[in-house]
Amino acid sequence: MGKLKVLVITGPTAIGKSRIAPGLANKLNGEIVSADSMQVYKGMDIGTAKPSVEDRQSVLHHLIDIIDPDEDFSVAVYQNRARKAIEDILNRNRLPILVGGSGLYIRAAIDELDFPKGTLDSKIRNKWEAELKSVGSQRLHEKLEKLDPKSAESIHPRNSRRLVRALEVIESTGRPFSDFQKKWDQRKSIYTAEIIAFILPRSELYAKIDGRVDRMFADGLVEETKKLVERGYGKTITSKQALGYQQVLDYLDDKTSLADCMSLIKRDTRRFAKRQITWLRADPRVNWIDISGKSEDEIEVLTIRHLKEKGF
Repeated sequence: MGKLKVLVITGPTAIGKSRIAPGLANKLNGEIVSADSMQVYKGMDIGTAKPSVEDRQSVLHHLIDIIDPDEDFSVAVYQNRARKAIEDILNRNRLPILVGGSGLYIRAAIDELDFPKGTLDSKIRNKWEAELKSVGSQRLHEKLEKLDPKSAESIHPRNSRRLVRALEVIESTGRPFSDFQKKWDQRKSIYTAEIIAFILPRSELYAKIDGRVDRMFADGLVEETKKLVERGYGKTITSKQALGYQQVLDYLDDKTSLADCMSLIKRDTRRFAKRQITWLRADPRVNWIDISGKSEDEIEVLTIRHLKEKGF
């Protein structure tokens, strides 16, 4: 018996993954498992561009709105919950369709990867972050060189976030951080996974991003942010690095104008999309489909044709 099948629909933010996926799911007897690091949070709807209520009613979506914004949710937790959802879908003889732009979450769900446990408020991490502030990143890098020379070679002395994470992993697991990197480089899936990424010419993608940001404000992003602050999630929504909320908070604090707030979100989202594309291009398993000038129906036809050609 071969590996069980999982379809992955990915691509840069705002390209239309969440809009196209439900139609595909209906045609392929599938259900959707979100691979978005922000859509897990309740109340963060507009700013994370969650699928519409209609789409979520037409096709079963998993791992959306599952925790409050102040709860910890690591990639290790996501891996566990995503695989349980995939197993549940497969057990009902349906096709799991992983949909999202988080390359890390996609790989966590489908690849043979171990993720060291650790939360944002862990005592070990806090200890290393305090030492970082005390002695600086160069001294931390020197410690890493002694504990794990291989990791030290690949982590720049000024990459303080990654330095802290490496040292935290070493202390909490008793294993070199580089051990986890070996499997990362192998790109070996536990499923028969077909990865499809939608792409557009840069000018078209950027126009979509600008349009999405405009719609977010029209749909009430400022009001949503106000409600999150009123519920005590102000610091949480910025620490999670969800695009848009920090800029809106600056606007609410009179640190910037509304026009500048919108402009900054558009700029930062374009930069994020560029990083997503770079991440995906590094994976030779990704099959790219140019959707320029295509309707949703045409994109579905192209995708299904590709799957048939691959014998998926």
